[in-house]
Amino acid sequence: MGGLTTVVLALSLAGGLFTQWIQFALGLAGSTVPAALFLWLVFGVNLTVWFLIGLVRAGDDGARSLARRRRIAAARQPSAVTGASRIRQRAVPATGAERTSGAPRVPTPTLGYARGSAPGGTGGDDVHTPSTALALARAAGDVGLGHSPAVDDTRAAPADTRAERRTPAAAGPDEADAAPARIAVVIPAHNEEPVIGAAVRSALRLFHRWDIYVVSDSSRDATADIAADTGVNVLELLTNRGKAGALEAVISEFDLVNNYDAVVILDADTELDEHYLQGVRRQMEDPRVAAVAGLVVAEWKPWERTLLGRLISAYRDRLYVMLQYLMRFGQTWRHTSTTFIVPGFASAYRTRVLREVDINPKGLVIEDFNMTFEVHRRRLGRISMAPNARAVCQDPFTLGDYVRQVRRWTLGFWQTVRLHGIWPSLFWFALLCYLVEVMFVSVVLLSAAALAVFTALPLVVGDVVLEVGAYASVYESVTAVLPLPVLLVGLLVPDYVLTCVLAALRRRPSYLIYGLFFLPLRLIDSYLILRTLPQAWRARSDGRWNSPGRKAARL
Repeated sequence: MGGLTTVVLALSLAGGLFTQWIQFALGLAGSTVPAALFLWLVFGVNLTVWFLIGLVRAGDDGARSLARRRRIAAARQPSAVTGASRIRQRAVPATGAERTSGAPRVPTPTLGYARGSAPGGTGGDDVHTPSTALALARAAGDVGLGHSPAVDDTRAAPADTRAERRTPAAAGPDEADAAPARIAVVIPAHNEEPVIGAAVRSALRLFHRWDIYVVSDSSRDATADIAADTGVNVLELLTNRGKAGALEAVISEFDLVNNYDAVVILDADTELDEHYLQGVRRQMEDPRVAAVAGLVVAEWKPWERTLLGRLISAYRDRLYVMLQYLMRFGQTWRHTSTTFIVPGFASAYRTRVLREVDINPKGLVIEDFNMTFEVHRRRLGRISMAPNARAVCQDPFTLGDYVRQVRRWTLGFWQTVRLHGIWPSLFWFALLCYLVEVMFVSVVLLSAAALAVFTALPLVVGDVVLEVGAYASVYESVTAVLPLPVLLVGLLVPDYVLTCVLAALRRRPSYLIYGLFFLPLRLIDSYLILRTLPQAWRARSDGRWNSPGRKAARL
């Protein structure tokens, strides 16, 4: 089916279904409460409010972008100016402190490399620096081999790093130290043999290999060897510390907070868009930005997935679009900054921020919620997100992996809320509104599904069930208010309309089929949100991880 045909079909289906649904809802006897209830279950108050704020932000961003282009065009206009003014438009050779992450950085050969084999690292004295293509260093404690790439000052800089950076002389007074000059990439990995090679190659398109650091968290497969073969820095941990512990170790071993201005954190299955680095730099031109949240795009390779795997991937794609464009885009406006998550799949933090946050507190199963809360609570700056910093990630291939991943995410979220508590702020006001709604929606959604199953029993087992007195009494009361057709139409149609819109945006007609079966996944999400809430106050986690099943990626 062609792209245009898909768009026309999906939008026609969405418009027709929604029109029929509205007419159906208004035609119900009694009040219009059920119609409002079902609309709320799909769209929600929070989603609607942040979507409207996002529209305002889009207008504001457009106006600022236009003004920026006009300033740049005006600066490029030839004019008779003094020599002092012309200096501002000449390229200024970068000093050691100003060089970009793409400028060749040649480590001075020395027998004094610290733990992790990086110049400027901090560590013990058990050091080996053989004169091979790969410098190796044995770290103290439970840290294994740290691999550092051979010196190569002839390699051309990646495209994004060759662009001229604004120097302090050319920047405005508030921007002189804003855009990060030196950016490191950290990729923590645990048994990620199928995907680590593609993740590193993706990063190599934008960064030099000596600015990329892979930390293998006690992997039992070839994760570290594959990464080392690409020539990037590799640190092996001999005991499983978890992702947060691995991040803490690699930042410390290579002294990244003192050697770089910003650190990009990637998952081992993340593949960066070619404009990702440019997008991060553009957002960090604002000196108030402490962290940049990447925009996640669900990998869509249906030929590599089972039918259930395609369903999961399509469902996640819709979820990402809703949460990012309809909610997080408004939450990361320069006047709001209330998002509660900088996703760890592709995030960027200024190193001055990493000095202040506690990356690895005890008792948490994941790190990204905690790091985001730390930024807000310590008032380290605002969080930014824009569509110009995109990256692709793999979603679970099986239902078991999907449930384990969602459980880990929701448990980590509630653990972070428990750890940080409440403090007066716009962030917590927005978070409280979200928490109240997401819990209430989860309860109502599960209850509505249970009522639908309850009222459908006579259709499945026959009228014999109506002979049970207790069941017949409750059945009569429920169907008087919410008969089965109302429950089914109310739950399924508004939800499916959203899928039709996404099918048009993505030009994927298969979404029109998969969207018919998204409701069970929503029910699983709702159940896990409620199930992990009490667990967050009882369970203590050590952060150790087991990655979902992966498929080898090819760039």
